[in-house]
Amino acid sequence: MSGENDLQVASAAFYAALNSMLNGDAGPLSDVWSHGDAVSSMHPVGGCEIGWATVSETWAKVAQVCTDGDVALEDQFLQVSGDTAYELGVERGSFTLAGQPVAVDGRVTNIYRREAGAWKMVHHHADLSPAMVAALQKLSG
Repeated sequence: MSGENDLQVASAAFYAALNSMLNGDAGPLSDVWSHGDAVSSMHPVGGCEIGWATVSETWAKVAQVCTDGDVALEDQFLQVSGDTAYELGVERGSFTLAGQPVAVDGRVTNIYRREAGAWKMVHHHADLSPAMVAALQKLSG
């Protein structure tokens, strides 16, 4: 894969996998992410995860308490430079987290790297979501 059109395909695959996670199945995220030690994520619940093992564990934990999810990327901006690319936009949608309805309306930055001819996510950074943090605090409290 190469170029902006292939990056749009990779982005669509990421958001399809993200929606699967928001409906309880984090498995498809494994296909769209790089599995290296340097991948990272700054989720809307706070924190910074480094390395595929840690990033994937976080996705799996959130998937266990998510249902009814539908999130889409709007106002997408893509930039490709060699084997690295980034994507900016706004994630909008809703889901149920730990029994609590959550609305999503936050900025996001995704960074991709071309690996073996395919674009793979290496970083995902979403705005902090107080609604998500509150829902998870109720779960653990």
